[in-house]
Amino acid sequence: MTVRKNQASLTADEKRRFVAAVLELKGSGRYDDFVTTHNAFILGDTDDGERTGHRSPSFLPWHRRFLLEFERALQSVDASVALPYWDWSTDRSPRSSLWAPDFLGGTGRSRDGQVMDGPFAASAGKWPVNVRVDGRTYLRRSLGTNVRELPTRAEVDSVLAMATYDMAPWNSASDGFRNHLEGWRGVNLHNRVHVWVGGQMATGVSPNDPVFWLHHAYIDRLWAEWQRRHPGSAYVPGGGTPNVVDLNETMKPWNDTTPAALLDHTPYYTFDA
Repeated sequence: MTVRKNQASLTADEKRRFVAAVLELKGSGRYDDFVTTHNAFILGDTDDGERTGHRSPSFLPWHRRFLLEFERALQSVDASVALPYWDWSTDRSPRSSLWAPDFLGGTGRSRDGQVMDGPFAASAGKWPVNVRVDGRTYLRRSLGTNVRELPTRAEVDSVLAMATYDMAPWNSASDGFRNHLEGWRGVNLHNRVHVWVGGQMATGVSPNDPVFWLHHAYIDRLWAEWQRRHPGSAYVPGGGTPNVVDLNETMKPWNDTTPAALLDHTPYYTFDA
């Protein structure tokens, strides 16, 4: 059984294996397929039209499947690798070990945001940004520049306390747990972290930054924690809702799974705590 660990507790060997597997996927071209998929859904998901990966109830099950696909790709390279998660409510500093040269590398230089250290820096020669929103072909970050503070644990707990999963109009204007976690309302959790990291993470091609996977693994963990706290609160809508994915409706681009099939993560992986 795959166990997803807090990145802060990874051993040096676990970090090395994770990075090596990510670089192998990048070198084979498989990594960029994930970036392309995510960007297509970011561009296509709109408040007033069809929405699947974002701004909608299926934000959480869609990303759960997306992460599973990526984790399986990593494990096809190295079966020992699992997706770590980044608890940004605890590891809140650009000086956290997450950003060390032996793992993800640090923030970008001031003039252009280019990441200068670590395995994903342009100088390492293994991380060309091919799926992009502009002409820059290097990984960019600006940690803590566009928004100063990452979410606190108290803010996380305030969202976890919400008993309703989602509600009409089922988009970025909705109240409820999903939208407050996604960050279009309230204290802004998920979206704020993307903006705090900056660079490609603040765009539709955010998976160009490997921290995307660690961020979303923590979002996924928070969903599991919310489910434990509110066992009587169901995924909604249940059926007949235009433009969004109902409980038993298949999700694009896979068309072989539903939110109902992804409500329980334990057949696929567990968390370390």
